[in-house]
Amino acid sequence: MSGGKLKLDQRTVKTARRLAAAAGRPVVDLARGHTTVSVERATLRLAGITGADPDGIPWVNRLVDVVRDQVGLGGGVTGPVFQALTDDGHQDLTLLAQKAAAGSVTFRGTFRAGPAGTVAKRAAVKAVRTGLTRIDRRRAERERLIRRHGDPKQRPWIYLIVATGDIYEDIPQAQAAARAGADVIAVIRSTGQSLLDYVPEGATREGFAGTYATQENFKLMRAALDETSKQVGRYVRLTNYASGLCMPEIAALAGLERLDMMLNDSMYGILFRDINPIRTFVDQRFSRQIHARAGIIINTGEDNYLTTADAVDAAHTVTVSQLLNEYFAHEAGLQDWQLGLGHAFEINPEVPESFRLELAHALLARELFPDAPLKWMPPTKHMTGDVFRGNLLDGFFNLAGALTGQGILLVGMMTEAVVTPWLSDRDIALQNVRYVLNAAGNLHEDFTPGAFIRGRAHTVLDEAVTLLRQIGEQGLLDAIGAGTFGIMRRPADRGKGLDGVAAREAGYWNPAIDLLDGGV
Repeated sequence: MSGGKLKLDQRTVKTARRLAAAAGRPVVDLARGHTTVSVERATLRLAGITGADPDGIPWVNRLVDVVRDQVGLGGGVTGPVFQALTDDGHQDLTLLAQKAAAGSVTFRGTFRAGPAGTVAKRAAVKAVRTGLTRIDRRRAERERLIRRHGDPKQRPWIYLIVATGDIYEDIPQAQAAARAGADVIAVIRSTGQSLLDYVPEGATREGFAGTYATQENFKLMRAALDETSKQVGRYVRLTNYASGLCMPEIAALAGLERLDMMLNDSMYGILFRDINPIRTFVDQRFSRQIHARAGIIINTGEDNYLTTADAVDAAHTVTVSQLLNEYFAHEAGLQDWQLGLGHAFEINPEVPESFRLELAHALLARELFPDAPLKWMPPTKHMTGDVFRGNLLDGFFNLAGALTGQGILLVGMMTEAVVTPWLSDRDIALQNVRYVLNAAGNLHEDFTPGAFIRGRAHTVLDEAVTLLRQIGEQGLLDAIGAGTFGIMRRPADRGKGLDGVAAREAGYWNPAIDLLDGGV
């Protein structure tokens, strides 16, 4: 039983998926048994709360903090909030939050018995459903615009980054990039935002190596790219980051403002930002349910493992992570076409046969996930500052993408790790991509791997199965704590954001989870 150009043993492939599900299932059960401050805040954002206090702290944070202090998180905050809203005759969540922050609201942990509780519960469901209905409408709007403007004529989609720190500078750069051929614009998030336990409010002009992810920034960039889509005759997609301590909230805001892709990896925040593993997995499940509802493509972050671990020795950990990300995504309701699973061109170019090894790894990912729009990441780790060598290495990366039929190709920059790329650097990089993709055409149809590439792919898959067996015996949380991925050790009882996690108590209620679970 074998298939594809690599002639993978399909029994081994099925075993790998079965083992990934066995390793992931206890984590899903853990996520179903807990909530976090960000899940609860995201629910209230869907219900309509907006704005921030004079210090820039969102009212939703102020409200959830007061509810947590008075009655705890274990029962969910939506019930206490809407019971108070109904009891006091309030019609506005933001006004209630302002009064709560001033100390003039007392919350109770359960709905009142009788009609008063019924009215409050119905009001909560109605408000959250209104937010989800808006997400549904934005998804339908995307589909209409794709029919009107068309999709890019070729794959892979060309994915390009802007990162000025100023949304009003990002916009013209993003529009210029789209006119120059970019199909997907990614707005890099400001350094450190993933560790903020609140989402900044409004349009921002001061970021560090990126621009803050806010609802207003999403809205401004989406409108600008819609304008450019009309000009270039294809729908230009917008990407940002649903990760960090506010992952669920950013996912909700992305759905409300019609973003098209979001970086959303199951373990990135744990490994590279030292966010508590339980917090991450709880937040991740809710955020992916929102992405599924919104029709958003997720991008996972396996490429990051290869910046800290050797790309040859750790190749099987990338495959394991892809399989786990696939399992968690399917469980949350995402379809294969929404799985931008990550991998990267990061083998040291000095290694003999490095290009053949890269082809083996890329083709393995392509054949394991044939219906997923894989996201192929360019070389960064071994860029030296020699821009001529860097441009050549990016050309090899682009060729590997063409040969193996990747779905989303992030544009590599020859000045990577030297400076923040200039506009001229981006233009040269786009010329490189266009030349290779146009010259190669459908070369992947003619490419038939030999024994070396097939053998390497089989070896990596076998190593992935072995590791998945070990993880199943050890437990995924313990495996993460032991440094299995990216050589980072992240114990489950440590990390940022642990104090924002609570076990669900008997009677826990969250209308957003009820409505989203109904769609899984």
